[in-house]
Amino acid sequence: MADTAVRTSVLTGKQGGSASVRLTAAPNATRVALRAPAESLSALSSALGVTVPDAPKTSGRKGARAALWLGPDEWLVIDESGADMMGALKDVGVVHSATDVSHRNVAIIVSGPGAETTISTGCPQDLSLEAFPVGACSRTLFGKAEIVLFRTEEDTFRVECWRSFADFVFGLLAEGAEDAGH
Repeated sequence: MADTAVRTSVLTGKQGGSASVRLTAAPNATRVALRAPAESLSALSSALGVTVPDAPKTSGRKGARAALWLGPDEWLVIDESGADMMGALKDVGVVHSATDVSHRNVAIIVSGPGAETTISTGCPQDLSLEAFPVGACSRTLFGKAEIVLFRTEEDTFRVECWRSFADFVFGLLAEGAEDAGH
C-alpha cells in the first residue's frame, strides 16, 4: 500500500479559479485499479465496504470511499482517508486483480457555479446535470490528457489524472476557470 501520509503532491500549493469557480488540489488518497468479472462484484463490494457499480457512468460511495465504473470489468476505487484497501482485498476468495495506483494519480477539485463550464473548455462530454448527474463518472479526455471525471456534487467535480499530466491539466483548468469567470 502506498504511504499517502508522507507523499508530497505535485500540486501542493497550487490554487486557481475565478469569481465563479475554485480549483484546489485534492488531499492525498489511496487508489486501487480494480479488474474483475461481474460474478465477483458482490464479494468485492463487501470487502471494500462500498458498492462496486455494474453500470456505465456510475459510482458507489460510502464515507471517504468511492468506486468509479470505468469499463465493463474495470473500476477506480478512491479512499480519501488513506485506508489500506489492498489489505481489505487480499483474502477475498473471488477472481479479481487489484493494483495500488496511489502514487500514479493526483486529483483536482473543481467547484462552484462555473465548474461545468470550466471543465467543458477541454472535455468533449455533455456535463449538464441531465447527462452527467451527481455520482456520474467516466474516463475521458481533457485537452490531450486522459482523466477520470467524477461529479461529487451538483457544482463540484473531482478530476483524476496521472501525476505526469497534473501541471498541464491544472493549467488548462485555470484557463477554463478564467473564461468561466467572464
